[in-house]
Amino acid sequence: MNKINLLIVDDKAENIVALEALLHQEDINIITTTLPNEALRICWEKDIAIALVDVQMPGMDGFELVEILKDNPRTQEIMVIFVTAISIETKYAIKGLNVGAIDYLYKPLDPYITSAKVDSFIQVVRSQREIKQKNLQLEHFQADLIKAKEEAEQGKRAKENFMAHMSHEIRTPINGIIGLTHLLKKSKLDEQQKEMLELLEVSSESLLGVINDILDISKIEAGKFRMNFAETDIRLLTTQATNLLNIRAKEKNIALVLDLDENLPDVIIADSLRLNQIFMNLLSNAIKFTNEGEVRFKAEVLNKKSNNAHIRFSISDTGIGIAANFKDKIFESFEQVEDHRISRYGGTGLGLSIVKKLAELKGGVLEVESEEGKGSTFSFTKWYEFVEGKKNAKESDVATELPSLEGVRILIAEDNPINKFLVVKILEAWKVTTHVATNGQEALDALRENDYDLILMDTYMPVMDGLEATKKIRAGYIPGKQYIPVIAFSAGVLDMDREIAIEAGANDIVGKPFKPNVLHQKISRFTR
Repeated sequence: MNKINLLIVDDKAENIVALEALLHQEDINIITTTLPNEALRICWEKDIAIALVDVQMPGMDGFELVEILKDNPRTQEIMVIFVTAISIETKYAIKGLNVGAIDYLYKPLDPYITSAKVDSFIQVVRSQREIKQKNLQLEHFQADLIKAKEEAEQGKRAKENFMAHMSHEIRTPINGIIGLTHLLKKSKLDEQQKEMLELLEVSSESLLGVINDILDISKIEAGKFRMNFAETDIRLLTTQATNLLNIRAKEKNIALVLDLDENLPDVIIADSLRLNQIFMNLLSNAIKFTNEGEVRFKAEVLNKKSNNAHIRFSISDTGIGIAANFKDKIFESFEQVEDHRISRYGGTGLGLSIVKKLAELKGGVLEVESEEGKGSTFSFTKWYEFVEGKKNAKESDVATELPSLEGVRILIAEDNPINKFLVVKILEAWKVTTHVATNGQEALDALRENDYDLILMDTYMPVMDGLEATKKIRAGYIPGKQYIPVIAFSAGVLDMDREIAIEAGANDIVGKPFKPNVLHQKISRFTR
């Protein structure tokens, strides 16, 4: 235990000796002086906690000494107890308290009262110092927390910026590959070329799926993942997911069966995009690990209350199954079961992790039952609000010819040569008049010289990016053309990408890779 420094100031040495004998303790370090000026020096140089000061001293009395101590920030915290033999009248007590003393001891000293008072003040000093120490520690902890928070936020911003740029840099060439595949499929091809083109399409879509998985995991972990609930035709959604993956099932000579409960509502309130993501991941996984037999996709109503239905979606397969000790591991990001039979199937190990995180975000329950060598059943169960007597129109699986946009003039700002070629070809097929700029500055120069109905503006370009160019247009950089519709082209898929583009002044945003019918619909909306 640290000793407390206690100072005794008295002009008579015998009084000091008496007080020393009375107050001697292991936890007190007693310092004495008969000179007030010496007392000031001691208080300045040493950490004095308590001072017992005689009131009547030659040259400088106790009142003057304490007044000087209390006026100095370095010594004003010292607890002063006056020791006096003068009258105990109220006026003297008030004077002492006014200059800063906390108590009085009257001569002749009562040893019990003197010891008790000094002991109590020592305890106060220890408590105050402990509190001060704790406060200093808290301040250090707070400073460390603030620093850690700032570093975390910087890291988060760096990660988000990296994800945005990575998304753009990777998805942009994929957009070119998928788009060129789309154009090539419309040309005359022999059977071998068609087969190679189909393989190219499957490979590029597979690569896009891996990238989307990585970005989805990043968005979920960053808290940037949003759910958008709307009326959803659940029968159509399950049918489309089954139809899309039926091709893979046929390639493996296994059956893909859709089993819909007759009590299943037609329209539920759900995030159709994320629900479809769960279906596609679970179906794809089941088909991947099944070599014979069937995969069954079942949607059943477990219970109904008012306009809410408890629905379970389950995907069962007759595949290789999962060993009991591996069941928990399959939902971890980038983890796969370490089994030579399973490793040959490949994959990122992200699909089931995304399904689990999506299930949690949607407030549902994800369960798995499996027996090694016999198959697995993954089920997702949740209460859904449904809409009575309403049925969404069925979407056609057959792409219809998109109508002409003849007479529409569009400025394309795009630096990637493949995407530029792709967009021009698609727009020319709709009889759109196009003009191409390779960066934001060229787009501004072209807009100053010509009239256009709309601008397709890539967000990331050299010299001047699309966001900066859009801001300049909206700020009146080219008088009279600040209201031209701008559709941002972005390979970024984070929510912030859309928010940044809209904040810059874009009317809408089209992601890369894009679907021609989506682009056609947006152009039509802003030009007709």
